[in-house]
Amino acid sequence: NLDSLRGMGVRGATLRNGALSTYTDIISSAAIRRRLPMLAAAAREIGGVQIQNRGTLGGNVANASPAGDTLPVLLAADAVVELRGAAGTRRVPMTSFYTGYRQSVAGPDELIVGFDIPAVRGRQWFRKVGTRAAQAIAKIVVAGVWDSAGRDPRPRLAMGSVAPTPLRLPRTEEALGRGVSLAEAQEILQREIAPIDDLRSTSEYRRKVAANLLGQFYEGRSKRTGPTKSRR
Repeated sequence: NLDSLRGMGVRGATLRNGALSTYTDIISSAAIRRRLPMLAAAAREIGGVQIQNRGTLGGNVANASPAGDTLPVLLAADAVVELRGAAGTRRVPMTSFYTGYRQSVAGPDELIVGFDIPAVRGRQWFRKVGTRAAQAIAKIVVAGVWDSAGRDPRPRLAMGSVAPTPLRLPRTEEALGRGVSLAEAQEILQREIAPIDDLRSTSEYRRKVAANLLGQFYEGRSKRTGPTKSRR
């Protein structure tokens, strides 16, 4: 009896996703493949077919894991979370949604009901690095948008598994927008992230991979190619 939380579509320039949109819904949506292909790429990397059929975008966001595959995509896309509770409805930018490890601004009486994503211009990019090509929790996950031929030269870049929460990287974005060298941007990135050692990886490995992924994003900034599959 929660059909109002399902479905997706385009309202004007905004892509609307219900919180109970499954990963299979996302993968099969023509609107998402056309307007936000990096979200479809992330959905394809989550579990197997059974999980994709049952798991939802709202669940991934509410779970608040720093390794959540869709979270960097929503951050880089400037998504807005719609919350509904006893006091009414409010909208929170994804960039302000997480407050700490597995913590968010959502109140105990609030549900995530949907996500609004404005039109995304420029090249979209997604990478997930795990122990195997599928059904693995990310060692690091990255999403980015760069409209290098547009009016705003500054990219949008977000990473997961490099801090207690998924991160937008405003200082790295600003530096890339100023046209700094890749080496300088990588140094700034290292100061923005705070990876840890855990069962899946080490902080040193994550730092090296984060820098390498930034290099891939930087080198492909003028291309129009879509997101690609995960890498080990």
